[in-house]
Amino acid sequence: MLQLLAGLAGGVAALLVSRAGEAAGTWNRINGLFAPGRNAVSTVRFADHNLDSQKPQRQAEILLERAIARSAASADRGAEESGSEVENQIEAHIPGWRGKLQLDSQLGQLTTAALNSSDRSVQASAIEVQLAAYGLAKNSSTVDMLVRQAGSQDHARKVWALWTLGLLGNRGIETDRVVEVLSDHLKASGNTPNRNDEDTRRWAVEGLGLVGTTSTIVPLLAAMHDDSSAVVRERAACSLAESGTLTHQQRLAAVPQLINYSEDPALDAQTHGWAFQALGDITKQRLPNDSAAWREWYRNSGSHEQ
Repeated sequence: MLQLLAGLAGGVAALLVSRAGEAAGTWNRINGLFAPGRNAVSTVRFADHNLDSQKPQRQAEILLERAIARSAASADRGAEESGSEVENQIEAHIPGWRGKLQLDSQLGQLTTAALNSSDRSVQASAIEVQLAAYGLAKNSSTVDMLVRQAGSQDHARKVWALWTLGLLGNRGIETDRVVEVLSDHLKASGNTPNRNDEDTRRWAVEGLGLVGTTSTIVPLLAAMHDDSSAVVRERAACSLAESGTLTHQQRLAAVPQLINYSEDPALDAQTHGWAFQALGDITKQRLPNDSAAWREWYRNSGSHEQ
């Protein structure tokens, strides 16, 4: 198991850690892991008998392509479809795929594109495919193992565990414990200059963004306000605004604090800007970067009553 996890950690490091440790940049560049529309995929239509003749890796690619295309078509029509035959097919295939998939660049791009979807069933499919690729059972024993991995001195193994805890928390596996563990790692050694420690906190934020429960909003807001790293603060803002799996209603709950952050004298101008960006992304309002204007809008919008 340890040898398997070491290999998986290396594979995920290639997909994830290559982005970690970069200097803070523009919102879009940091948000690239989840940014909508970043990963174009071709749609391949196969008859079911052709699908069944494919190897598990190709089956997963085909079905994810179908799910992403269906979601994109729904978004273009302005529809809010949730779930479909494609996602049901993916769910049915997951047991047979477990441990037989390789999260290579192709499947990695497809799962990232699926996570970008606003359709929660497509996001769930991406998460299930990643867990199947890792060969992990969805149970408490796996959470125990990942918690130990998250304490590893091997940085690649650590960030893989933080990410994967988020995947399991999203699927309802010890979600409260997962949020607690990720929040603890987010707070750990927050003022040290160690680059690996900064990356650990960044991937704890990514894990929290994956979980998608209301309980993640407070630690994400705390990271955006308190973390010493601009990368971590920006990723927390993105997770509240667009990234990850929070619903629109959950994101609205962060609006009052984001308005406070937009004028908080304890925060720098860069973080003020991220607060305004997050407010615009959540509410779809295009107001000036003026805290008073946002407060007035919030009072009159009725959002605080939702």
